[in-house]
Amino acid sequence: MIWLFCRAYLALLRFEFYLTRDDFARLHRAVRESLPGKRNGMDVSERVCHAIDLACALYPRQIWCLQRSAATTVLLRACGIPAELVIGVQQLPFKSHAWVEVGGRVINDKVSVCEPYTVLERC
Repeated sequence: MIWLFCRAYLALLRFEFYLTRDDFARLHRAVRESLPGKRNGMDVSERVCHAIDLACALYPRQIWCLQRSAATTVLLRACGIPAELVIGVQQLPFKSHAWVEVGGRVINDKVSVCEPYTVLERC
């Protein structure tokens, strides 16, 4: 679990670096090009989400949903889970949100939070 936590924390740092430089293209490319690893077991998605939650709780700055979801997606893929980063928008009032899905099921957020958003991108 410590190894997974360290990877989660480093992923948050990596994606914060891209976001603070307004480099969405690089963030998107990093997620899109992340390759699936060898599958590590049945409960790995729960362990990854728990590690990300813990890393977010101990992170010294505010974590944005895009940063959190990108890190979760990359870690899940590294563990052999075919995760998708989903980015959606709501028009009025304008809001955007990012979350992670596995097999069409939201895994790092409440489904009700994602319902009002129209999906713009899946990667």
